[in-house]
Amino acid sequence: MKHFVNSDKFDIFVAFIFCREMNVVDILKSKGLKKTAQRIMLIHLLQKTGVSLTESEIKSEMGDLYDRITFYRTVQTLLDARIIHRITVDNITVKYALNHSDHEHSENHVHFFCRQCHSVTCLADSAVREYRIPKGFQSEECEVLIKGLCGRCGKKQPAL
Repeated sequence: MKHFVNSDKFDIFVAFIFCREMNVVDILKSKGLKKTAQRIMLIHLLQKTGVSLTESEIKSEMGDLYDRITFYRTVQTLLDARIIHRITVDNITVKYALNHSDHEHSENHVHFFCRQCHSVTCLADSAVREYRIPKGFQSEECEVLIKGLCGRCGKKQPAL
């Protein structure tokens, strides 16, 4: 049995529980964050869609409520509070996703990017392996992104 008390893992675990089972206002309150329209809307969008979203997808959904500077401040606040996480797909595409209680979401985890439909999926059962780095180097985080076709898009491909 894992014990999370007095560790960063405990904070991450609590964030997952809150994001899955609490409403938006309760999530913010549990983290000691003020209720702002941007924070409420962003968390609500990620809860409602259940998928990771790019800034442009979020902008489209937020309409007149979207402000670029406020968006980035909001994202940083929610990242710091471990309510959401960032997924870097490539040099151009960054997606944001809500942390969930159904798996332990840490900074070192695996995602799958579908090249056809552009969806990103957290792979809860795929562990990040340890990589040897040169002596004197210090690893701070590791992002693994597997690219290919998701199950839905793979079924659409003609058999060879």
